[in-house]
Amino acid sequence: MEISLLTKILFSLLGLFIVFNYGLLQAGVMRKIVARVAGRYGIPIYQPYIDLIKNYSKRTQITHGVMFYLGPVFRFSGGIGLFFFIPMIYGSVYWQNFSFSGDIILLMYFQFFGMLGMALGAGEGGQPNSIIGISRGLAQFTAVEVPFTLAIISIAVQYDTLSVYDIVAAQQGGIQNWTLFTNPFAVIAGMFAFLGLMRHAPFNVVMAPQEIPIGPPTEYHSTYLGMLQSNRVVLHIVEAVLFMNLFFGGATSWLELIIKSFFIYFITVFIGVVFPRYRVDHTVRWFLKIPLVFGILAVLFV
Repeated sequence: MEISLLTKILFSLLGLFIVFNYGLLQAGVMRKIVARVAGRYGIPIYQPYIDLIKNYSKRTQITHGVMFYLGPVFRFSGGIGLFFFIPMIYGSVYWQNFSFSGDIILLMYFQFFGMLGMALGAGEGGQPNSIIGISRGLAQFTAVEVPFTLAIISIAVQYDTLSVYDIVAAQQGGIQNWTLFTNPFAVIAGMFAFLGLMRHAPFNVVMAPQEIPIGPPTEYHSTYLGMLQSNRVVLHIVEAVLFMNLFFGGATSWLELIIKSFFIYFITVFIGVVFPRYRVDHTVRWFLKIPLVFGILAVLFV
């Protein structure tokens, strides 16, 4: 069944509203879980809403170059772009967004677009912590992309498509058809890369808490910080949905999407609580060892 462009736009915006609010609630829940593990009570789960309202209500008198202000815009555009071209619910024409044949290539570009925009913006501010965080972030992201790209190549060859929707379709018919079981090497390589994309410990060298707090967003505050926070809540959900579609059979309802994406994202939070932070050189070397080996095995496997 075909739907009009206006209907597709309206449902995409509604989906973005759902993902945005789900991301804010999930951020509060995850911070509460981390606090309880550390023996603290933690924030209320609605605290991300308060933080967002507070930042968007403020204005700044600081003047920097144009690129400094465009950095958060580019960063947010990367997260929004990922959302609009990812099919959310398999089998529903209303929740396919603007996915198309070969969209997985565009999604990989959107992942890098946000990081590059943030690098250009934070680099113009001149704050040393921003420059250090950006250099670390680009180094880690480049290392992460290698095993992730190999995982994508392997499943593209396996399913003979570069369409996320077709990859999800190929995994229907039972849990045994998920990529998790048909190509476990690609899943291992991809999930290792996912840890780096989420930037929780031990791969949070970009922000480097207690060392260069807090990396690229050092000089960003008020509305600009609010935009970065908005991107974070959308990006974390959307990237979890992307990995759900690639490796874990996708979702046929919003409830299934929420449950699967929650546990996929929870993996990174759990590992972040258990392991301390690596140094940047350790992080880069690590991604070019174990995840790279599994990425190569995934390609050879198919």
